[in-house]
Amino acid sequence: MAEIIDYGRFADRLAARRARWDLLREFQDEWGYTVPAGAVPWPKWSETEHRTYVRTLHEEWTGEEEDPFKGVDRSLPIPKALDEWWDLPFNSFTHSSRLYWTNPEYPPTLRPDPSGYGVAEGLPEENPFVEPGGDLRLCCFMAEYEYCNEWAYLASEAGQDDPRVFVSIDEDGWALQAESLSEFFVLLAAVRLPSHFGWSVQLGDDDFPDGVRARIEAAYRPMGLQNWRELGADTAFFGGPDVIVRHDTGMADYSVDICGRTREALAATARTLGWTWDDDLVDPPAKDAESD
Repeated sequence: MAEIIDYGRFADRLAARRARWDLLREFQDEWGYTVPAGAVPWPKWSETEHRTYVRTLHEEWTGEEEDPFKGVDRSLPIPKALDEWWDLPFNSFTHSSRLYWTNPEYPPTLRPDPSGYGVAEGLPEENPFVEPGGDLRLCCFMAEYEYCNEWAYLASEAGQDDPRVFVSIDEDGWALQAESLSEFFVLLAAVRLPSHFGWSVQLGDDDFPDGVRARIEAAYRPMGLQNWRELGADTAFFGGPDVIVRHDTGMADYSVDICGRTREALAATARTLGWTWDDDLVDPPAKDAESD
């Protein structure tokens, strides 16, 4: 890691949408991810173990074989970007899904889900995303491990190559999570990979007596990503030399999460933000993609 990567310039890289998969590959490389030798990618056309279990229980209770695609509107096209992502040979999710703690839905299933498996409802009648009288359904392609949050695109945008992504949240139904599917997968990698492969520390606002958000904004630049919404979190991303700083104003376990590509980058950020270094709180990089 001799080259220093300035994540303060990440928004500029993100703006080059035609090269989005290149950005995902570069980001994974920068944080040290490589596809494990002999890894077998997650098959695109497959149910998760839990979904298979639920369907099997239903069949045992009713004595009838349930259609595994009951929750799918087969008349809707699948966006080009979703299929492209599944087929990427360097895809860290399909080759190392344990890093992510999410379940894929392929083909995407409707919300509300006709099969009864999906948790979230469709959009409320009054919403800023579709015109009055428009299609309120969404197509879920990814869910938090226990389906506490689900990520989906609008059924009305299924015909687009790279539609917007929304996330289910309790208080408001659905919120915008990414401007496109390809951006979402970059965002998902930015949420999961740095804390696994980098030097990291998780802190609270009270670790910074003078306040931390103003210090973050003064020293680091926004990365151009939508705030991450999962399990009550509302997390903003800021970048600097070899470091990503996340600040949460929601209900995340820790309000400040700092990840450095090197120990030196993490230490420099700690000094900048005024945190007194404590080795006991710092997590070193995991050894490989399979480490917990």
